[in-house]
Amino acid sequence: MVSSLKDQQQLEAAFEQFNAVSSQLIDAYRQLEVQVNVLNAQLDEANSQLRKQRDENAELAERLALLLKMLPAGVIELSSNGRVVTGNLAAESLLSGCYVGEMWSSLLSRLLVRQADDSYEMDSADGLRRLTLQYQELPASGGRIVLIHDVTRLHQLNRELAQQQKLASMGGMAAALAHQLRTPLASAMLYTANLKQDIPKAEDRARFVDKSLARMRALEGLIQNMLSYVRGQVSSLERVGVEALLDDVCAILSPQCHDKGVFFDCHLPEDSAITVLIDRKALQGALVNLLENALQFVSTGGRVSLALAREGDIVVFRVEDDGPGVDEPVRERIFEPFFTLRPGGTGLGLAIVKKVAEELSGGVRCYNKVAGGACFELWLPICPA
Repeated sequence: MVSSLKDQQQLEAAFEQFNAVSSQLIDAYRQLEVQVNVLNAQLDEANSQLRKQRDENAELAERLALLLKMLPAGVIELSSNGRVVTGNLAAESLLSGCYVGEMWSSLLSRLLVRQADDSYEMDSADGLRRLTLQYQELPASGGRIVLIHDVTRLHQLNRELAQQQKLASMGGMAAALAHQLRTPLASAMLYTANLKQDIPKAEDRARFVDKSLARMRALEGLIQNMLSYVRGQVSSLERVGVEALLDDVCAILSPQCHDKGVFFDCHLPEDSAITVLIDRKALQGALVNLLENALQFVSTGGRVSLALAREGDIVVFRVEDDGPGVDEPVRERIFEPFFTLRPGGTGLGLAIVKKVAEELSGGVRCYNKVAGGACFELWLPICPA
């Protein structure tokens, strides 16, 4: 009897324990059910966002494809080994055909001829076409994007612009030359007309003849300067020592400076054994032009100097004066043909100096000294020993 009661108590305890565990399992199941519902809601939301993003990407891809198709510039995609993957209509039109799988290098060599300005020229049904190519790397795939521009019209406009500028320059030069010729020609005509009159004195007639000849010589000199500028001064080159060259230049300028009452200095460096490869007559004329230009702006009692300096592999001829200097707007144009502020000047002297210097692989510049006055420097390469 006692044993039966004990078994009943054990069964009741086990049943109570079973009920407790069952209650816990039910609570856990309900919690899991709630979590599953939340996760399902989140999953539905994520799927909705993915579908929306997929639709947006598809729409964007369609728009980009349409835009790529309608672009006036050619676009070609290349694989990592240089084969054409795809291209738009503009690329096919510009290249007169562009086939998927074709090697890009063979396509270029067959259709295009590279020009000096890195553009490409090709024959088409409309005539010669000028194209430019731009490349953009695609790091992810190892390929490249090629952007093709048709610059035929731009090239034509640039060529027409250069032609117009050349014609405008020629027109301005012709007008300036006509203006320079008019004054001495009018004077010569006036003096010659006076010779038709009855001039009793022989010395008066001789004076008119001399004045007429002087104007004619001025015309001849202007025309000669013009021809020298157009044709160039340099003809034959020879190795010349600068010391002997400066001696000749100083011999020409010293009398002119003496007549005007201007001090003339000529300085040679300690190492005056410098040789240059020049046209002696052309360079001598250029240096004389620089010195005569300086002499025009120096008053009586002033100073003009010609100095020589060696700076590395170049020799510098430096012409200085103590005149008023050169204003900035004038310095910018001072070496232009026919530009002059001096009454009676032709505007060709300094232009010829610049041309001679450049033809001898050198250059020339102008600046104002701190102490006042102008300085012109003409530099040339030194001949190796």
